Amino acid sequence: MGVYERLKELKITLPKAPPKGGVYAQVKQFGSGLVYVSGCGPLLDVPIQGKLGSDFDIAQGQIFARNCMLNVLAILEANIGDLGKIKNCVKILTMVAGTDDFYNQPDVANGGTQLLSDLFGPAIGLPARSAIGVNALPGNIPVETEAIFEIEL
Repeated sequence: MGVYERLKELKITLPKAPPKGGVYAQVKQFGSGLVYVSGCGPLLDVPIQGKLGSDFDIAQGQIFARNCMLNVLAILEANIGDLGKIKNCVKILTMVAGTDDFYNQPDVANGGTQLLSDLFGPAIGLPARSAIGVNALPGNIPVETEAIFEIEL
């Protein structure tokens, strides 16, 4: 089953690709079929601001990480034209703005990696991953994710 069929089955609609937030490339192709997608926040329809551990809990953070990944996929689709070209979800980095005593960044990142696994299956969809805690993210968003994919040329 293809990614678009899985999206329908899971009743997921990709958001409109968010606009750039500065002077950078949202997507950069390199090597042989590798694509880097710049960091995306969780904004889908309403602004989200705050930190994990004080303003939000782990379950909310997982939703934010999932929304970040939806934005990553929307930007990727806008740039390569077809998510069916994805051969491998190679690597993601999830940054979590949290309080000094919030240590559950990997649990938060699971929201994004679970979405990839659900859409592409574990063999293709589970990337190598890092999840780190940061003091602050742009616009006071709680989570940001960047990704590298391998695509068919």
